[in-house]
Amino acid sequence: MTLLLLSLFALDVPVDQDAVSTEEVAAPDPGAMAYASCGGCHGAQGQGNAALNSPALAGQDAAYTARQLRNYKAGIRGADPEDVYGAQMRGMSNVLVDEAALVAVSEYIASMERSAPAASDADLSAGQAAYANCVSCHGQKGEGNPVMNGPALAGLDAPYLERQLEHFRAGRRGAHAEDPWGASMVPLAKQLDAESSAALAAYIASL
Repeated sequence: MTLLLLSLFALDVPVDQDAVSTEEVAAPDPGAMAYASCGGCHGAQGQGNAALNSPALAGQDAAYTARQLRNYKAGIRGADPEDVYGAQMRGMSNVLVDEAALVAVSEYIASMERSAPAASDADLSAGQAAYANCVSCHGQKGEGNPVMNGPALAGLDAPYLERQLEHFRAGRRGAHAEDPWGASMVPLAKQLDAESSAALAAYIASL
C-alpha cells in the first residue's frame, strides 16, 4: 500500500519544463557532407596527397575554390586532353548537384586549417628570387590576395605547382575566353623554363 501511495503521489508532482534538459541534435554541415567525396584524394583535413597528384585545399579562399569548381563543371578548366588530372576533377565537380553545394563545400574548405610545410635544407634562393613576381597577387607568404583574385599557394606541393605552370605555358590552362584570371598567369608562366619553374615551386612549397 505504501508503495502504491508513493507511486500515485509521484504522478501528481508537477514537472518543471525548464529543468528538463533536452539534447539538441545539430544539423549536418552541408559543406562537410559535400566534402566527403573529396577526402579520398585531397585528405580528410584537406592536406592533399601528392601520391595521388591531389593538391592541398585547406584554407583556400572560398571564392577562388568556387570559381575553379565552376570552371571544371563548365569545361573551362580540365578540358584539354593532356590535362589528365584536370579531367578527373571535371568528373568529380559534377558530384556537386547545384550552386548551393558548390558554395558550401568551398566555404568548408576555407574553414580548414592549413598544414605547416615540411622542413627543407635545400637552397631555395633562386626560387625566392623568382617569387618576387608573384607577391603582389599571391602574398609575401603565399597566403593569397582575394582583392587581386590571387589564390593562396602556401601548402601546395612542388609537383602540383610545376604541373600547373606547365599547363599555363602550354595553353592547357588559362586559354579559355571565360578564364581571365587564368589568362593573366600565362605570360608570367612563359617567363619560366622548366628549371626556374622547379626552383619557384620548391620555394613556394616551403612557405
